[in-house]
Amino acid sequence: MGDRLIDGYDLVIFDLDGVVYLIDQPIPGAVEAITRLHEEGIPVAYATNNASRRAAEVAALLTGMGIPATADEVLTSAGASAAVLADRLPSGAPVLVVGADALRAEIEAAGLTVVAKAEDRPVAVAQGYGPAVGWADLAEAGVAIRAGAFWLATNTDRTLPSPRGPLPGNGALVAALRTALDRDPDVVVGKPSPALFTTAADRIGAKRALVVGDRLDTDIEGAVRAGMDGLLVLTGVHTIGDLHEAPAGQKATFVAKDLSGLFAPAIPADDHK
Repeated sequence: MGDRLIDGYDLVIFDLDGVVYLIDQPIPGAVEAITRLHEEGIPVAYATNNASRRAAEVAALLTGMGIPATADEVLTSAGASAAVLADRLPSGAPVLVVGADALRAEIEAAGLTVVAKAEDRPVAVAQGYGPAVGWADLAEAGVAIRAGAFWLATNTDRTLPSPRGPLPGNGALVAALRTALDRDPDVVVGKPSPALFTTAADRIGAKRALVVGDRLDTDIEGAVRAGMDGLLVLTGVHTIGDLHEAPAGQKATFVAKDLSGLFAPAIPADDHK
């Protein structure tokens, strides 16, 4: 490895919320750091558990912040969830979607039929984050799952980072259904599953990718499962105290205050006090 952390890698995979931006505002230094990676010809990708935006929408948001991005560089739990359901279900199968319009659009694009009521006899329920999700949506999903529908959660992040502090995430909504149904989802697609990370690396043939995230239980655990190094940045959810208390499967390789740490000498997480 060279004098800088980044010198040991041929791809950087960024989480978004809490790493690159908060809601729709860039985190200080993020634009400059990613611009520098582009200038040095280092490939980047983005892997997000947030199912409220499609890949093209994420790319447009990044570009609007001054970070040129393409949809091919973005992997979302919404797109991955649609792919999982399309592999499992026949074309045109009815799927009850709880979440944002982006998840509905991804499932429709995968050749499935989006429905909103249990009486439409959905064969699957896809549950993702949406700021307008309410009790009525969860009730329809609960009825459908009790009737035998396959239950897919895009992710189980308990919180979303925001300028106001952590807010309830999809994991909190999944927990409401889990409590009501006394069971877990049949599958959880997003991080810490390694699929988003391994897909990003496979797309460009990367041999040594670095995952950058702000959450130990999703980003860093996903990196561990994918066999990749993980950099925890302290701009989002988890803190140094959390890092010290993390179980073995959530141990970051490195830690940095923010994305400027990519261009500094590596600080092993175990050495950080």
